Amino acid sequence: MPEYHWGSLAVQERVGVREAAAHVGRSVAPRIKEVAAAFLAQQPHLVVGAADAHGRLWTSLLTGAPGFVRATAPDRIAVVGAVPDGDPLAGVLATGGTRVGTISLDPRTRRRMRLNGTLEATPGGFAITAEQVFANCPKYLQKRQPVQLVAEGAGVVRRGYALTPDQERAVRAADTFFVTTTAEADRVDASHRGGLPGFVEVLSPTELTWPDYPGNAMFLTLGNLLTDARAGLLFPDWESGALLQLSGRAETEFGPGGSRRVRFRVEAVVESVHPGRLRWSTPEYSPANPALP
Repeated sequence: MPEYHWGSLAVQERVGVREAAAHVGRSVAPRIKEVAAAFLAQQPHLVVGAADAHGRLWTSLLTGAPGFVRATAPDRIAVVGAVPDGDPLAGVLATGGTRVGTISLDPRTRRRMRLNGTLEATPGGFAITAEQVFANCPKYLQKRQPVQLVAEGAGVVRRGYALTPDQERAVRAADTFFVTTTAEADRVDASHRGGLPGFVEVLSPTELTWPDYPGNAMFLTLGNLLTDARAGLLFPDWESGALLQLSGRAETEFGPGGSRRVRFRVEAVVESVHPGRLRWSTPEYSPANPALP
């Protein structure tokens, strides 16, 4: 069972799910089960979150042939390859001791697995010693099928400190994004957020907000944000393979009846169209997605 830090415990208490969180937490362990190892070996993507050399949090996406991520021990995974040139995490994902959070998500089956731990640089890639390994339910995951691996690409096409009008439209159209947060002892966690297009609202070129839908009751992300406001978002354009990465700070706004919204302030933006990206089909939306107001 994970040792929830005070931030997660405070949110669990406020929402009234301490008992449920304790029950769910029993499934978290620093061990990769055989079924999880088999799942990892089938995936062409790995989402990785970490802090860059300046302390900003980012979320990145690695792509490779199935098998590029594999479990090499009950508490260790090995990754062949690296994030593309120009990615905000290119340096730190080659630096031993980096604390990372990862998600392996399969849009074909609506399955996902999270593994958080410490990175070790290796020839041709890196390895992660696991501290937390757990699966999540298929809620809010859109179903997709791989279409094409695209060899060519322009790499990083834009950097900035606020969203452009095109980037604002991409955020409003998103049905999926990933968020990296951190907490005490530099523990890093990467999480998934999904909903119908429009569930992420753009309030201005430097401010976003989204609802926090009911999940596994652990409140790792909101608990982290209570202790440390830094966050890194990744918006993948599944149909083109383009990536929009945002780094900034976030806070949770609690409403009546246990409702919650997260408000995110943009501090840095990287938009990329990398070679070797994978394009996916249009989505079959999750039946769990709440209707938009």
